[in-house]
Amino acid sequence: MYSYTVTIATGSQWFAGTDDYIYITLVGAEQCSERTLLDKPLYNDFERGAVDSYDVIAGEDLGEIVLVKIEKNKYWVQDDWYCKYITVKTPAGDYVEFPCFRWLVDDKEVVLRDGRAHLPQDDKSSLVKQHRQKELDMRRKTFRWKEWQPGFPLSIDANRHKDLPRDIQFDSEKEVDFVLNYSKAIENLFLNQFMHMFQSSWKDFTDFESIFVRIKTQSTIPEYLMQHWKEDFMFGYQLLNGCNPVVIQKCTKLPDKFPVTHEMVSVCLERDMTLDQEIEAGNIYITDYPLLDGISANCTDPCTLQYMAAPICLLYKNARNKIVPIAIQLSQTPGEDSPIFLPTDAQYDWLLAKIWVRFADFQHHQNVTHLFRTHLITEVFAIAMYRQLPAVHPVYKLLLPHVQFTIAINTKARQELICECGIFDKANATGGGGHIQLVQRAMKTLTFRSLCFPDTMKARGVDSKEELPTYFYRDDGYKVWNATKSFVSDVVCIYYAGDEAVQGDEEIQAFVKDVCSFGMQDFDHCEFPKSLKLRDELIEYLTVIVFNASAQHAAVNFGQYDWFSWIPNAPSTMRKPPPTQKGLADMNLIIETLPDRGRSSWHLGAVWALSQYQENEVFLGAYPHEHFIEKPVKAAMEKFRKQLAEITSSIKKRNEGKKLPYYHMSPDKIPNSVAV
Repeated sequence: MYSYTVTIATGSQWFAGTDDYIYITLVGAEQCSERTLLDKPLYNDFERGAVDSYDVIAGEDLGEIVLVKIEKNKYWVQDDWYCKYITVKTPAGDYVEFPCFRWLVDDKEVVLRDGRAHLPQDDKSSLVKQHRQKELDMRRKTFRWKEWQPGFPLSIDANRHKDLPRDIQFDSEKEVDFVLNYSKAIENLFLNQFMHMFQSSWKDFTDFESIFVRIKTQSTIPEYLMQHWKEDFMFGYQLLNGCNPVVIQKCTKLPDKFPVTHEMVSVCLERDMTLDQEIEAGNIYITDYPLLDGISANCTDPCTLQYMAAPICLLYKNARNKIVPIAIQLSQTPGEDSPIFLPTDAQYDWLLAKIWVRFADFQHHQNVTHLFRTHLITEVFAIAMYRQLPAVHPVYKLLLPHVQFTIAINTKARQELICECGIFDKANATGGGGHIQLVQRAMKTLTFRSLCFPDTMKARGVDSKEELPTYFYRDDGYKVWNATKSFVSDVVCIYYAGDEAVQGDEEIQAFVKDVCSFGMQDFDHCEFPKSLKLRDELIEYLTVIVFNASAQHAAVNFGQYDWFSWIPNAPSTMRKPPPTQKGLADMNLIIETLPDRGRSSWHLGAVWALSQYQENEVFLGAYPHEHFIEKPVKAAMEKFRKQLAEITSSIKKRNEGKKLPYYHMSPDKIPNSVAV
């Protein structure tokens, strides 16, 4: 008789344990064991967080243990079970590890392969080839593509969170219920006292403090912003290091649609040069929001008209290396009814023009930078991964932690946040369908290269630290990108000896093609690759996925309360149209333009809720689920963690004593995935 010791670990999350019957079958290279019930008399097996060991007896030597089959049968009522891993100790004393990290639901079985990663071309036996193909066939039936809106990236075919496969659902739905979270935020912030005055205006800027001061935070930014938001330097600083640091670009030539002259801005220029000379010297920058042009404003509430604008703003790097605005046009079409506002204009004219730019920047951030380019794009990669890469594939093991819960959070968003009559409609000018139009337009401008951090920096002409020294988002982003790419390279090179191995990997080629041909709907302008020929191409491709799901999302999500909580600085909607002439703005017009009390409350509750980290958040570099068991990969992970720790330390040192610290690209504040 041959005795095999089987050790099984149950997850520690809520409801991970089970009272159902658990059976195991060991599949060896020579033969299989009998189907064995795992049960200890007078002992409650498979409790939450438990690690249980059992003896499985075989009449003959099974040979190398290749697979283990786990079956769960109902005892009393259906009782889901979360299995972390299984280890098998052979009669020879060898240990074989079988990572699982899956839910067993109903009476379905799970067949696990040992934890070593294998490329498809490395598998020789028909047994493992069949297991590999069967897993993918099942996954493709489970993870189906669906077009939620025309012109969107495709998403998962599920209308509700509970319709998703159990393995990709949140452990606790309550933590990610938008309606519940926002309602709690409004209640906790005492914002509900303003709801009965939903459509009434605030009295003045200081009146906004009545809701602003209710949130306690360790960050110094909101308070500092409230005190300095009117100042031009703060306006420019946010375009570099605020929540939407991706729009500003170097101006190499004034666009025809923005006829700014030297005479208009000469008083702002400090270097005794003409505007053309300042442009030539690289001191002029621009932010432009053409995607917003013609977008329908929210009309879900017929009692309150809401308005949109698509401004253009010219910025100047002054002698102190601060970026300040010097000209603003509130439309994409110049003319008498679209004046160019200047710092030399009347105080309220200039302030209102800047508020309109901040409003446009907020809309671009929420819909394009955040929702579209991190959430929806990451979901595309996640679905394709599940459909085309089996659990034994090294790229599956690499990507899984970085797409954890992304499909779930996006499904919840489509269910509660951005759906018709959802949370988004309550406070945002692009609610009621404008956000759909905006994403559709953004989809037409997306390219794969624009997801590569170094490429987008160069394309916008902002990659030089010497020319733009206070762009911390860029500086920290380069460090995290390079560390991530180094880690990805280390892992890829362990499994791919060279370019031929990439070309011969039919699963990775199917993954890349699925992303392009289905997820991105084969739009030619996107220029997503349909195949990969070089190992370096694979490294860059995977770096894009990991970076955008972790660092990029963190940079544009978790600072929302810092930069958007002071309502006049980032209004979610505007109740008066943009001014068509100068000299009409006053405090009353500005207050009547800004959001009313009710929408301000919804806005503040939203940005607070969206800025919160999840309980038990897993940050970049941490891999608590050990899908990889190979020592070289674990060494690569440790190297990655050390690099990230050094980056974190350097950022903390730079931020010491700063009233405007930048920390949203600090690795210790970057979750592994898009999960909020």
